[in-house]
Amino acid sequence: MEKQVSQVSTGLFLSSLDAALNRGMLEARNVTLVVNASGLMDVSYPPVCGLQVLQVPIQDRPDAPLRDFFGSVSERIQQNQTGTTLVHCTAGRSRSPTLIMAHLMRSEGLSLRRAHELVLEQRPFIRPNAGFWRQLMDYEAVLLGRNTVRMTRTSAGVLPEALPDPENPNSVTAYCINV
Repeated sequence: MEKQVSQVSTGLFLSSLDAALNRGMLEARNVTLVVNASGLMDVSYPPVCGLQVLQVPIQDRPDAPLRDFFGSVSERIQQNQTGTTLVHCTAGRSRSPTLIMAHLMRSEGLSLRRAHELVLEQRPFIRPNAGFWRQLMDYEAVLLGRNTVRMTRTSAGVLPEALPDPENPNSVTAYCINV
């Protein structure tokens, strides 16, 4: 169970659907808000006192408008003062990390590049789809007025690539982000 649940920051966890259905895990981490981005609306969570569920009815497709939920999910995470928050999708690889990166940009003022690095450090197998990357890039431009990631054509297809960090000119100039 430990590998299925990743702590991204204080009070914020990321997991798969299977882990989210584990009562012991929810209670041990004092989860009082579950953000269900699995696309399944009829999920039966274990009976945990005070547990609230926010539904994000989105499929894991590049054309799915996950950006429509960036603001409302972030607000609910910030409003959850009674316990911790668990954000999950089916596998904990695409939709849920995308929502968490959007939240980190909005609530912490992080760049997309830094938000991705932070989530990736805790959950090395995340892989948001290309459409979600584009939505995150658009969101970053709105929030921060700049982009720290761009889409680049490679032999493996179009992939996100980190741009040089203007605040740290000695940093690595670019790296390819796994998708």
